[in-house]
Formats: sequence, C-alpha cells, structure tokens
Amino acid sequence: MGGRARPTGRPVREREFHAWLARHLWAGHNGLLPLGDDAAALRPPPGQVAVVSTDALVEGTHFLPESPSELVGAAATAVSLSDVAAKGATPVAVVIALLIPPGTPRRWAEGVLRGAEAMARRHGAHVVGGDTKPSPVRSLVSTVVGWGTPGRLVPRSGARPGDRLVTTGDVGRGGLAAWTLNRTPRNRARALAGMLDVRPRVREGIALARYAHAMLDTSDGLADSARLLAEASRVRVVVEEERIPFASPVRRRFPAGAARRTVALFGGDYELFAALPPHAVPRASAAVARVGGRLTVVGRVERGRGAWLAHANGLRAMPPAGWQPFERARFRTPT
Repeated sequence: MGGRARPTGRPVREREFHAWLARHLWAGHNGLLPLGDDAAALRPPPGQVAVVSTDALVEGTHFLPESPSELVGAAATAVSLSDVAAKGATPVAVVIALLIPPGTPRRWAEGVLRGAEAMARRHGAHVVGGDTKPSPVRSLVSTVVGWGTPGRLVPRSGARPGDRLVTTGDVGRGGLAAWTLNRTPRNRARALAGMLDVRPRVREGIALARYAHAMLDTSDGLADSARLLAEASRVRVVVEEERIPFASPVRRRFPAGAARRTVALFGGDYELFAALPPHAVPRASAAVARVGGRLTVVGRVERGRGAWLAHANGLRAMPPAGWQPFERARFRTPT
C-alpha cells in the first residue's frame, strides 16, 4: 500500500527508549515492579479471575505509513480492550510489543506509547510493560489483562432460542472509513483517523454481563459476529435489517440497498453484539444508558443453524464480511 515518506529523526535505541518509558508512563512510578523489569506484577481482587486478550496491528493491513503514531497506539490498545469488554471484564493492565524496522524515528515510537497509555488510562488501566524488537515492517502487539467475576464472564456460546439480539452504538463507521479511504483521496487524513477510531465499550460490557447469555465484539462486522455467535451457540441467528442502527453518515451516503449493506457490515465498528433473554432487555438497556451507552434490539435467536438477514423481501443468508485480512484486496467496498 502506498503512502508518504516515513518521518525522519533520531532513531529508536532500545535502552534509551526503555528509560524514556520509565520516566513517562504511570507504571514507571507506581507499579509493583518497576517498568523495564522482566515482568509486571498485578494484585487480583479477592474472588476474581484474570481475563486476557491479545491482538496485533500491522502496517499496510491495519494502518498506513502516514497514520499518526498516537492513533496507531491508541487503536492497538483499544482492540484488545474491546475483547476484554466483550467478556464483561474490567481492564487493569496493557502490555505493548513494538516491532519496528531499524532506523524508525524515536518520536514515532514515543507517539505509539503515548497513544496506548492515553487509551488505557481512559478505561481505568495502564501500560505496564512490553518489548521492542527489529522487524521488516512496523507492527504492534497489544495484550490486555482484566479482572472478571466467575459466573459472570459472557461466552459466545450461550445464546438460547427466544433470546433477543442487541448491539451497542452505531453500525458502519469502520466500513465508511474504509470506503472513504478507497474512493475519496481528498479525505484521506480523515479516513485514516476513522480507520483507527476504535471505541471499546468497556462500561457497556460490564453492564451487559449481568444480563447477557452470549456476547462478542463486532471487530470484523455485525455480519461476521452473527455467524460466530450462531456457530458457537449452535442456534439460528436472525438480524432484522430495518432495526440495524446504521451510523448517520452511512445513512446519508447510502440511503438504502446493497451498497449500504456492504459498507455497514464491512467491519471495524468494535461495538458489542449480545443475546439477552427478552425479559432482561429493558433492564439491560437502562444499565447501558446509565454508563452513557445505547442498546438497540436488532434481531432474535431461534432453533436451527446459521446467520440470516431479514429484510423487506424475506430472509437471506447473512452476506460475507468485507474485512478479509489474509486477502490481497483488503479494503473491498462497493463502487
């Protein structure tokens, strides 16, 4: 993928960079072990368990050479926060492995860690450690540790016939950013920011964990999440297109039809998609509203198999997700 020339400046030197981290990150002054030690130490609350998730962002697949490094660091942290949120856990710590080509400017690496720490702190956690290694391409691996309560950790596999399907927030922000990046070069900077605008629904996940039978995030889109939920729970999942809370810019740009469907279901939204018993929906909606979120009922769970989309002309198999990270055409959006 193309891009502007990489920024120049003083290159990363591992020991100097680690010393900078120890001076500038919270864990450098407040951790049970000092930042830069062989490991970090966390004290679990009584009766809780660790919930751990890891994810990676790779230049050329998840971000471009000119993507601002602070946004890259924030997004890398947010995608793992989103996974922990989907289990109803409270994040406490983030570990970042930074893989960069020799000669990468130190200010780029510093920006990544500033963005990661800012995102972690926003959700009550901190960057407590990590690693730096040389690599042919810039990549970040983020690991988030959270605390969860046994018996209230929400799997993908618990959906039951009769449940209602709900989603937080809006659908289609990620797909619209990808479409803009492909189709309107003059808005490239805004599209790059949109691609990295990951908003983990941590508070909403904690609120929903009291009521949900099954839950996961929509990192690869609502369509893909519906299929994963149906497969894991061995049920039939029906999403009603008219109920989907399409993001306002998606509605304006694509009033209806296949184009809107393709963009909206592309992926990159990082909302929560859950199955709840019908009687719990009002209480769950109120709980999510109390933490500043919004819940929308978008479908139902039935006996059977597969994920289906209900629309004006009947039922159809859920369309494939747009995001295919192992294919060469990574941003496949409609013309």
